[in-house]
Amino acid sequence: MKQSNHNGALQKQIGSGFNAKSTAADVIKGIDLTGKIAIVTGGDSGIGLEVTKTLTAAGATVIVATRNIENAKKNLEGVSNVEFETLELTNPDSINKFAERFLASNRSLNFLINNAGVMWTPLSRDERGYESQFSINHLGHFQLTAKLWEALKKTAGARVINVSSSSHHFSPVLFDDVNFNKREYNKFEAYGQSKTATILFTVELDKRGQEFGVRAYALHPGLSLDTKLSRHLGFEDMVTLGLYNADGTLNEVADKAMKEIQKTIPQVAATTVWAATSQQLQNTGGVYLEDVEIAEYDEANYENIAVAYKNPGGFAGVAPFALQEDAAKKFWTLSEELTQIKFDI
Repeated sequence: MKQSNHNGALQKQIGSGFNAKSTAADVIKGIDLTGKIAIVTGGDSGIGLEVTKTLTAAGATVIVATRNIENAKKNLEGVSNVEFETLELTNPDSINKFAERFLASNRSLNFLINNAGVMWTPLSRDERGYESQFSINHLGHFQLTAKLWEALKKTAGARVINVSSSSHHFSPVLFDDVNFNKREYNKFEAYGQSKTATILFTVELDKRGQEFGVRAYALHPGLSLDTKLSRHLGFEDMVTLGLYNADGTLNEVADKAMKEIQKTIPQVAATTVWAATSQQLQNTGGVYLEDVEIAEYDEANYENIAVAYKNPGGFAGVAPFALQEDAAKKFWTLSEELTQIKFDI
């Protein structure tokens, strides 16, 4: 019988034995990935770099999909079992060519880790006119997954990992204007929408793909100031998020809260590695994870998205609008229309 996490049916903690302080090394301990193949988008920096190093250390071959191969080689110098391929997620032709090269190798694909992303960027658009956060964080990965589907479904126990964020609470997917063609652009809402998109995609992908043994997971990695994702924030943004007061003074309460939940890079990589490799998730998919555990279903904050602006650390749990059955099905169709591909599982 098919499982489905539509409307949060499976969104219940399982007692993983790990926590917010667990590292990627903790969760990979005792797991042998010899002979396994992973693709990690953005696997040459930040969280993706740590994920790549962890998987290769356990014996996997990791194909790092990157915009800058020379930089990737520099960052991964001395790491074994790594291959490098060019990928530009806003460019459909680049995605197709990447997938064609991999499929031509006739290899299986055990883990597709859709990790690359941008956060809180000024308004920009891809060559199709699509808003860039939505394009990079979701549409590019939707197309990549579709194009690699044949390799995934021929691999026993393949998994697709979509890196989302607790910031999905900032916005549901607004179907009438996903690309901010009519409404005023808001970088926080645009980012939130793109991360809600990854969760809706995960829920529907898992339901459709599990008959082929392919499971999908979305996750919040956690907050780390050691990544470059927040580089687009200015002072006014810090005020909007409640980190600073309008007079330029630090909001000490918010600052303390942020420091309490901050993680190291090995800690923010842990949930991704767990999602890809843990046997604890063998019979469950389509769920949203955080702190190396299945997250709680967060009904309490569903009706009050605006509170997120004064809660920069993000809400725990997953918002119901990210798991709604009707929205997940509708969003799959919209993603096909926007990418002009048919993801026919």
